Amino acid sequence: MIKIPPHRPTQYDVARLAGVSQKTVSLVLTNNTTYSIPQETRQKVLDAIAKLDYRPHRMARGLRNNKTYTIASIIPDIANPFYPTFLRGIQDVAETNNYNTIIYNTDGFAEKERQCLVSATESQVDGIIGMFFHPASKDYLENTSIPIVELGGTIILPNIDIVYIDCTEAASAATTYLIQKNHTRIGFIGGMPDTLPHQVRLEGYRQALKNHNLPSDEELIRCGDFTEIGGYHAMRELLNLLPRPTAVFAANDLMAMGAYQAIHEANLRIPDDIAVIGFDDIPAAKLLNPPLTTISQFQEKLGRRAAEMLFERLSDMANEESRMEKMPFELIARAST
Repeated sequence: MIKIPPHRPTQYDVARLAGVSQKTVSLVLTNNTTYSIPQETRQKVLDAIAKLDYRPHRMARGLRNNKTYTIASIIPDIANPFYPTFLRGIQDVAETNNYNTIIYNTDGFAEKERQCLVSATESQVDGIIGMFFHPASKDYLENTSIPIVELGGTIILPNIDIVYIDCTEAASAATTYLIQKNHTRIGFIGGMPDTLPHQVRLEGYRQALKNHNLPSDEELIRCGDFTEIGGYHAMRELLNLLPRPTAVFAANDLMAMGAYQAIHEANLRIPDDIAVIGFDDIPAAKLLNPPLTTISQFQEKLGRRAAEMLFERLSDMANEESRMEKMPFELIARAST
């Protein structure tokens, strides 16, 4: 009778328990299709793996294959509730492929974004999924051979795959929805002016106004740096205008939450005195009073698809040419409008 070893199980132990060679165990573990392994033999190996609770030694496997079995996720604000759900999608796919994930937070700053890229490449990660706010990152990215999937398409290079939603189209849809509710004086609260996410959402806002023959009034445009406190101060500025806007489009839900606070402090009612629409559909959006109308980007699906594209590249399943894949968005109508 073969005893289960007291030490950490090895491929040798799995092979011995299953009654096969170590090479057969290795072929099963790597899903190698070059050799045909009978289903009965494969099941013996899988049963032995389960019985021994065998887990491949990641470092040893990496040394053999010249891989680290680690990918990096670079995001601008880990405190923003949009990103944990996005990262969950990435991690689910990474775990399926027996990979670890390192998370870098840039705070949206250009220099920190570059430092995170340097750190990830020096750590020899096998691939990177990132949201890059600043064009300055382009010089660094075009000189690396690491497979990269970018969220949002701010930097277009031959070595980068892109997964995105059309934020201009989505912002236009949000603004159009307010216009259809008979609002003509609509405020816009954006992010950091030098970032593309701010610029494309502002473009969509202006596009909707133009399509409905409404003027784009610069005094109705404020920047809230994509944070709750930024949205609060931007909304206070809008409320001081005469006449004040009857509706506001915040370029993310955190800024919309800050706008709520400013509106409530002014003893105004949402949506009776001023309607509010956001962008992202973070979990808290439906819990606000009143629940927030917003644009859903289906964050988890977005993260999953970004990771799938990266692993397609890592396993040589993708074409050599870079790819751009557009993902859907949806306007979620709630009581704030």
